[in-house]
Amino acid sequence: MSATSEGERAEIEPRTTPVELLWDLVFAFAITQVSTLLSERLTWAGFGQALLVLALVWWAWSAFVWAVNAQLTGSQPVKVTLLPATGFIFVVALSLPHAFASEGPLFASCYAVVRLLHLGLYVDASRRGSASWSAIVGFAVTVIVGMVLLVAGSLVPDPARAILWTAAVAIDYAGPAWLTRERLRGLQQVAVAHFAERYSLFVIICLGESIVSVGAGALGSGHGASRTLSASLVAAAALSLAVTIGMWWAYFASSEGTERRLREHHDPVLAAADGYSYLHLPIVAGIILFAVGAKLLVRGDPTAALPGSARLVLCGGVAVYLLAHLAFQVRLGEVQALDLRARGRLLAAAVLAALYAFGGGVAGLVVAAVVAVVLAAVCGAEMWPTGGLGAATVRAD
Repeated sequence: MSATSEGERAEIEPRTTPVELLWDLVFAFAITQVSTLLSERLTWAGFGQALLVLALVWWAWSAFVWAVNAQLTGSQPVKVTLLPATGFIFVVALSLPHAFASEGPLFASCYAVVRLLHLGLYVDASRRGSASWSAIVGFAVTVIVGMVLLVAGSLVPDPARAILWTAAVAIDYAGPAWLTRERLRGLQQVAVAHFAERYSLFVIICLGESIVSVGAGALGSGHGASRTLSASLVAAAALSLAVTIGMWWAYFASSEGTERRLREHHDPVLAAADGYSYLHLPIVAGIILFAVGAKLLVRGDPTAALPGSARLVLCGGVAVYLLAHLAFQVRLGEVQALDLRARGRLLAAAVLAALYAFGGGVAGLVVAAVVAVVLAAVCGAEMWPTGGLGAATVRAD
């Protein structure tokens, strides 16, 4: 396909609409709530709970990206469905911190309504001829079963609630993953520009949440009067911001290349499902983990040794982010599994793991500095050998 024809096709593809941006604002709040839940319960049990609700929040958002992608730009059914879904997901976010306590039924019932609204939007797309009815019926079964388990789980205490909710997430995720994978291939035509833009915007939302977390932690929000900005506190906040910028660079330096790969892919629906719907979940999780670690860093004394749990999420979050983004690029054919870029990220993840394992007596400020240097080295190594930003993503077929 010529550059002109590719540009013309991209130009007529739908882009993000104002109602989708409104929808995203509520999910920005939901991500903040997940971060708050984890920071207040930084234990293995708390980590499991945060990861479970994050998987639910992510799946609701991602499901609507697919359904809206199958609709015409600015179509009335999108607005009619997204606006009430926005209200319900807002209640989901409000109840999220206590989803494993007294507000579980509210969380589960509102979430189930959102997922059923998503199915309704897909049914309308099928009626218009822009989505496959057989594929919709296939994963609708797993959605309904998953939502029944979710609501049922909200009515019982832990550990039964956690077990039923884990089963609900597994079944809901498994629907498109393998139960209906062959039918998924023919689900719809993927509007690539809209699709890539939507997931990029969600990454921006999460990165923005990490900046807000650092700022709130540095100023002592929620802990009485504002703190004095000492030199060590400013340095810790600046290093946290530098890591956030590095994570942004690592993702967006190659975003045009990955979008092009999806556009040229021989199996775009399955590639999009694997790369975006599934592999972007650990990308998002990595950002949230780092945000919690950075918040704990600036909320305490940056010159003191960072507690093991805070060091784990700070270092582990960046490592998970780098590896998940690498897996995403490998899936879309942007990076070979063991090329120079892949080896660089694997080495960076190993260094971050070692920093967690052996950095028990190291000041938090030093830990943040090492993480920032490792991320800067990854970004620099991926940029300079190829002669410029983003050039590393161009490979001959």
